Amino acid sequence: MPLACPNLLRVDRPGSPPPAARAAHGPGLPGSPGRDLPGSPGRDLPGSPGAEPRRAVSISAVSYGITVPFQGVALAEHRSWYQELSELGYTDLWSSEADGTDAFTPLALAAAWVPELRLGTAIVPSFTRGPALLAQSVAALAEAAPRRFALGIGTSSGVIVEAWNDLRFERPYERTRDMVRFLRMALSGERVDEQFETFGVRGFRLARPPAEVPPILVAALRPGMLRLAGRVGDGAIVNWLGADDVPRVVAEIGAEREVVARIFVCPSEDAGAVRAQARRLLAGYLTVPVYAAFHDWLGRGEQLAGLWERWRDGDRRAAAAAIPDEVVDALVVHGSADEVRARVARYVANGVTTPVLAVLPFAGVDQREAIRQLAPAPT
Repeated sequence: MPLACPNLLRVDRPGSPPPAARAAHGPGLPGSPGRDLPGSPGRDLPGSPGAEPRRAVSISAVSYGITVPFQGVALAEHRSWYQELSELGYTDLWSSEADGTDAFTPLALAAAWVPELRLGTAIVPSFTRGPALLAQSVAALAEAAPRRFALGIGTSSGVIVEAWNDLRFERPYERTRDMVRFLRMALSGERVDEQFETFGVRGFRLARPPAEVPPILVAALRPGMLRLAGRVGDGAIVNWLGADDVPRVVAEIGAEREVVARIFVCPSEDAGAVRAQARRLLAGYLTVPVYAAFHDWLGRGEQLAGLWERWRDGDRRAAAAAIPDEVVDALVVHGSADEVRARVARYVANGVTTPVLAVLPFAGVDQREAIRQLAPAPT
């Protein structure tokens, strides 16, 4: 799903990268039993055993990212798209991983084709690769794109981990924390022989560690994971939030951390058509237990109660119709190109350091033309 970035941001900041929605069809909505991410707000506090030292992370003054790969475009045909993105002024390419491409291959192509762009994964699941294999994949891309690659890692979902990969989706907070700790050790060239809380590694050392350990960002939604991202990671990756939600999220992450936000945009003034299509997309996401809990925490519980009730009753169409316009408009940025730019600027003003825009081809919007319309540099 492609992405677009505006021409807007020279904004002063304080202190200064879908299909997974199909994992939603299960229990766990507010008011019903189900699994959710542990909050774990009191774990590994600074000064306690296992606490991570805070690290300074370099945050570029202005970053504009876009989600890759592009929908309906073969990977072999992405070269001209990537090159045009660079010419238009985009700075970052961020991939995803659910049931399409893996997260690394589109970025490996970009590393060779557009060596000036920064690359990131948003996100790689912490469960679906073994520790050593994940370290090898990260090290290889960091070597291919030196000083230009950032790893985004997160828990993923029960459907992706269990139903699609036949693995146990247990203790996701701890698994992600342990994987970040392991990766820092392995990518530094250390020999890792350690029993972590959720897995063990015996006698592994990378034969080709990268010259520098790339930044590691943690996908997070609610306080426990957001604090983990600020504590053991170099920042956080957030998703499906409005511009006015950003300050609350950033407050949990802490200062001097990168905040990558995937922002869904549709540069169309046909508000009715955009809202109708966006509702169907949002219904699949906002009923995923972790997203439902996230928006309940953000204060949208009352607004989304109708969605959750009808979804539990099995009426998908009525569930989507129950999402209020104000929720759709907060989570999907639409309007003229200038209006989209202004809305994205609010995310940055409120604390997002790296907006990663995903163009939704609703209301007849052509994704390549939208990319050009929303380019951060004049064409």
